Amino acid sequence: MLYQQIAKNKRMTVVVMVGFMLLVALIGSAVGYVFFNSSTAGLIMAIVIGLVYMLLMLSQSTDVVMSMNNAHEITSPDQAPELWHVVEDMALVGQIPMPRVFIIDDPSPNAFATGPNPEHAAVAATSGILTRLNREELEGVMAHEVSHIRNYDIRLQTTALALAAAISMLVNFASHSFFWGGGRRDDDREGSSALDLIMMVVSILAIILGPLAASMAQMALSRNREYLADASAVELTRNPLGLISALQKISSSEPMQAADPSSASMYIANPFKDGSWTHLFDTHPPIEKRIERLRNM
Repeated sequence: MLYQQIAKNKRMTVVVMVGFMLLVALIGSAVGYVFFNSSTAGLIMAIVIGLVYMLLMLSQSTDVVMSMNNAHEITSPDQAPELWHVVEDMALVGQIPMPRVFIIDDPSPNAFATGPNPEHAAVAATSGILTRLNREELEGVMAHEVSHIRNYDIRLQTTALALAAAISMLVNFASHSFFWGGGRRDDDREGSSALDLIMMVVSILAIILGPLAASMAQMALSRNREYLADASAVELTRNPLGLISALQKISSSEPMQAADPSSASMYIANPFKDGSWTHLFDTHPPIEKRIERLRNM
């Protein structure tokens, strides 16, 4: 079952890459149509930006994401003995290479994993998680993050993050072009067709709604992967109570200060504690539902 899930995640990565690239292409075409009177020019620009972001994130995702979250690497067990040895133990049980270990100086307890594959993965834990969680709880959290690595969720999340960033860049470019009055279409010319007006409205809607669509896709992926990582963590530790207790402490803590919003979906729990009125906009499943599933194992 586990290896089937890993294979499914690899296939899902391809699906996400294709889907996001199509969204990037759509928004690029819309930007080109609205501001340069050329969908082709916008499409070429979008493809170039999307490929650059993907190559950058897949080749340097660990350093990029850790920098975005103000994390610093520890390179020996002497710097954080308990964290180092727990990660080492969970990696051994999970049969993956020892990931790089980072610490984020933030009093709120939280953690995440990132990287393109298990051979180039990393885990990060906040200073708050080291001071507030006991070893049993820390093992549950690190088993969860190791499960993300073992299940190839990190590649899926990294790909989604890279392409969402590309979409954000395209939309920002469009906003700046509009503000400075550059590349405006001559839609006041006599004889402008109804089709032109329809295409203009559709293009503007794509520019406005594109980032929302990308964010919703990211969040949906994250919610699904969290349930699997919780179950896989219990498989590694044989102790659901450790992860349950850790999730309870994390959920009742204050919001993080150092977390980067674009990588919020990577954390074990929402770092900003800003639950929404609709689950479409949640980056994580409700803690209560996760705990309920863990209790039923």
